[in-house]
Amino acid sequence: MKLKQRVVLLAILLVIFIFTKVFLIDNLDTSAANREDQRAFHRMMASLHVELDPRLEHTLQSPWEIAAQWVVPREVYPEETPELGAVMHAMTTKKIIKADVGYKGTQLKALLILEGGQKVVFKPKRYARDYVVEGEPYAGYDRHNAEVAAFHLDRILGFRRAPLVVGRFVNLRTEIKPVATEQLLGTFMTVGNNTCFYGKCYYCRETEPACADGDIMEGSVTLWLPDVWPLQKHRHPWGRTYREGKLARWEYDESYCDAVKKTSPYDSGPRLLDIIDTAIFDYLIGNADRHHYESFQDDEGASMLILLDNAKSFGNPALDERSILAPLYQCCIIRVSTWNRLNYLKNGVLKSALKTAMSHDPISPVLSDPHLDALDQRLLSILATVKQCTDQFGPDIVLVEDRMTLSHL
Repeated sequence: MKLKQRVVLLAILLVIFIFTKVFLIDNLDTSAANREDQRAFHRMMASLHVELDPRLEHTLQSPWEIAAQWVVPREVYPEETPELGAVMHAMTTKKIIKADVGYKGTQLKALLILEGGQKVVFKPKRYARDYVVEGEPYAGYDRHNAEVAAFHLDRILGFRRAPLVVGRFVNLRTEIKPVATEQLLGTFMTVGNNTCFYGKCYYCRETEPACADGDIMEGSVTLWLPDVWPLQKHRHPWGRTYREGKLARWEYDESYCDAVKKTSPYDSGPRLLDIIDTAIFDYLIGNADRHHYESFQDDEGASMLILLDNAKSFGNPALDERSILAPLYQCCIIRVSTWNRLNYLKNGVLKSALKTAMSHDPISPVLSDPHLDALDQRLLSILATVKQCTDQFGPDIVLVEDRMTLSHL
């Protein structure tokens, strides 16, 4: 064989070797990533049931200090949270030392300060568990139990982007009124034998108060994020107009995602994938009301999309609002880790996991069975949507690796 032929042959063999090596490494990396996803899923399933226990491992710290130290740019709480039960126990039992009207918004809520100086947002019960909210998917009052269920779904999906939420019963006469501000106290009234209040908000009306059962009111409390992590509000690129007959661009332009990808912060970093994760989360819970979202300030698109205000969820188990999934089916991309987790949760696992996760809560049962059944059905729709994308574009385009190293140091 001539020297020139030998050189060409060696070059071809070298190219084949390099491509083979790259292919094998890619496969090994993917396999390792999938194995880690599976291990993470099993760890989550093993820690689903959280006992509300006052004992803390770090006795020199308050539960509020521990929860504040959990927060980092990409997580509200870590995967391993042995003291989660203690923090949630404190949220549902610590003495209320001040009560005020809620922060700005459209729905009734109260801002409570618990012993130790921790802020929590209290949302009162407005509906029975089996009540079906008719009309638009964002219709009706906030659902306090939806906040509890959404928090646990966030745990199950492995996002860890929702602030801690737990149910709580409060005595309006003995726990709230003695420590209430004049502004909040001025909204209290008695309807029949029940103590009620209507608060201050855009849609708050004296004619539509939230009423306790006697003096005892059921609600949810959401842990306020630490002040060292100020929030920045963003308009959701797939937000609705909320005007009859007026469509947002994404509702009629199938190429809308291409335009989104060219604008900051969706042109780089994790934010667009966070939007798609959130669309999946919102579709599962039936939340069509995420017109804005929050991240941490000055993050340049690097911090997470924080899953705040999930109370416009679980209103109608028979309504599957497919438009919530628009970011997914218009962009046709999804994190591999999210895709893996969704597949682990099919065949009834999601319903069972959420039911187990919520069973410890003081207001359990948190959801009615029709809502739990709806979760499993909606999961199948999400999986089918991703399959349509992979059939059209191929898995290499649709399934995106985005595994950011997280630190709690």
